[in-house]
Amino acid sequence: MEFGLSEEQRLLQDSVNRFLDKNVSLDRVRQAAESTHAIQRDIWSGIAELGLVGMIVPQDYGGMGLGFLDAALVQEALGYHVAPTPFTGAAILAPLALMLAGSEKQKERWLPTIASGEAVAAVAINEATGVREGAGIVSSGGKLSGKALFVMDWAEADLFIVSDMSGGLHLVSPETEGVSLQALNTIDRTRSFGEVVLNGAEAEKLPGGSRVVVERLVDAGRVMLAADTLGTGQHMIEKAVTYAGDRKQFGRVIGSFQAVKHLCAEMAASLEPCRSLVWYAAHALDAVPEDARLMACHAKSHTSDVGRFVARTATEVHGGMGFTDLLGLHYWFKRIGVNRQILGGPEQVRLDAARLQGWVA
Repeated sequence: MEFGLSEEQRLLQDSVNRFLDKNVSLDRVRQAAESTHAIQRDIWSGIAELGLVGMIVPQDYGGMGLGFLDAALVQEALGYHVAPTPFTGAAILAPLALMLAGSEKQKERWLPTIASGEAVAAVAINEATGVREGAGIVSSGGKLSGKALFVMDWAEADLFIVSDMSGGLHLVSPETEGVSLQALNTIDRTRSFGEVVLNGAEAEKLPGGSRVVVERLVDAGRVMLAADTLGTGQHMIEKAVTYAGDRKQFGRVIGSFQAVKHLCAEMAASLEPCRSLVWYAAHALDAVPEDARLMACHAKSHTSDVGRFVARTATEVHGGMGFTDLLGLHYWFKRIGVNRQILGGPEQVRLDAARLQGWVA
């Protein structure tokens, strides 16, 4: 039985990494972090030209028709480079929502434009994992009212796909009367987060929307966030190992000291098992539906905890330099921190896993 990546998947990884190595430098990350819109249009256009925005969209609608494991490999590379793109929502969750719940007319209208990168769609489903006070969307008479929080890449969106409290899904234009948008500041400046407030806003319902579909979106989102953290953590380990091999103290490189060796080894030993966990969770979304929800929970919760450990330890290896903007390590640190909380923190996700297995009510 073959547990490794296929040749095509390895080539996909290589091509994405080559593009990101060339186009997403630390200076570009800083530029995105300092702007009001995290997305860098030229980077996003390049990703679209590679066909990655439409990678899970069926070929009949202008996409590549690839699977979630392929998408997770791309997301891992984006995390490694802390690329300022709306990939998770615009390339994965939005097309998936339309594929699962949209009418044929809605699919024909939106999937090709999303797959080409012409339209950027943002998905508001955070309330499906736990409603904060004052949040939640209610549908009445074809109109939506309420508030959706921590909507990723809201500022760049040409379209919102919003879930209501009953599990329905709706298309909402940001230009519609009754829609107001507000930025939410987070520690991660490589992506934009905001709140979408609806006050009797007109919406177009996705006829196949249901709680089951929203759960599927949450599962896919959790796996993609775990893949992003996997890539981000890998980068931080590599930076720490390189620094330990270059930095000299007491007449020798600090990587020669046993304590520093142990820190680097423990980071690598902790993160590497996450790779197979994330890859299997992504594979399960396509091929093992009976495992998909539970594996998404495991991947998100465990990788979040390991990612936090790696972020802290890699910074510790760098000493005081790890906190400076000169190295920029904090961009990776902060991205891991936000990935940990979006679509449920580890405690919430483990509670979901316990419920799935009948351990708690």
